[in-house]
Amino acid sequence: MAAGFAREIGGDKIKVWSGGSEPASQINKIAIQAMNEIGIDISGQIPAKWSDSDIAQADVVITMGCGDTCPFVAGKRYEDWQLNDPAGQDIDAVRIIRDDIRQRVAALIDSLI
Repeated sequence: MAAGFAREIGGDKIKVWSGGSEPASQINKIAIQAMNEIGIDISGQIPAKWSDSDIAQADVVITMGCGDTCPFVAGKRYEDWQLNDPAGQDIDAVRIIRDDIRQRVAALIDSLI
């Protein structure tokens, strides 16, 4: 969801990579539904595993509770966003998570551009 918002809000001013330390095999269907409700289609995204070389290319790395399993590259700006995991949640709970993510992404992008 964060990458979907970053692409939507940042447009061509930023480049977005989305991945994880232990990515699922597919995007959460309820997250796709919640994003579709506001006109952002994330259904074509494929979960990817981050590597140190991916991190090395980034200016800012946002983590979401991966702790010690997150790749780490010295000198990068990291932010850890404490969010509820949408996995296993109903649509009402995922909407709350979605809206929280949207606010965080907008603030981050405002700080960058």
